[in-house]
Amino acid sequence: MKDLHCHLLYGIDDGCRDIEESLGVLRKACSEGVKEIIITPHYMENTKYNCNNKKKIELFKALYKRVAEEKLDLKLYLGNEIYFNDHILDLISSKEVMTLNGGRYVLIEFPMRNMLNGTRDYLFKLINKGYIPIIAHPERYSIFQEHPDYITKFISMGVLFQGNYLSLYNKYGPNAKKLLKYFLKKGYITFLASDIHHVSDDYKMKKLYKDVKKIVKSEEKVLDLLENNFDYIINNSSFDITR
Repeated sequence: MKDLHCHLLYGIDDGCRDIEESLGVLRKACSEGVKEIIITPHYMENTKYNCNNKKKIELFKALYKRVAEEKLDLKLYLGNEIYFNDHILDLISSKEVMTLNGGRYVLIEFPMRNMLNGTRDYLFKLINKGYIPIIAHPERYSIFQEHPDYITKFISMGVLFQGNYLSLYNKYGPNAKKLLKYFLKKGYITFLASDIHHVSDDYKMKKLYKDVKKIVKSEEKVLDLLENNFDYIINNSSFDITR
């Protein structure tokens, strides 16, 4: 697997508390066959989760050094999970937030309960500036749980969606599990990722491939969701999503 969403940059959000916990998660990832990871700390304005790029890069380099010293077979990249606001472009240009591996793809989190006014308009603005929004864990948002096919209004714009595969194992409750399965069957999800926060979380790789294949009915689709589509992000290249 190649994982594009996790909270392993220690001490700056609700993820790993220190570098030792980060390493514990990375060791577990290696043991489960995970090969590449984009680390995506939260960025939420007006909260304590607002570490800027300079500090993030310092912490990332320290973690990468320890990974190399332990000879863990992992490639690490850096990004952010940005809580939606209407000036993400300003935050990118001022080096407060980071796109995924510094490319055109931007991982965005919506509010859990309410869709903010102007959300689609601002996502259009991002796209018109050359960025590609990836919305994290759509199965967890009330708006999609209540109106599942509302997601197609975003898909038609070119927005991509990343599901948390631990939703399939009831981590976020039965509604999220049911909705992620529905989205996968409909082809609305482009990436599956872990969103892992702590060493107590589980990658579940031994089960995941066969469980996802039961849903999407295709080995090729499983590989796209868990590996192949990740490469387009890292290479900052364009690709067509078949839905």
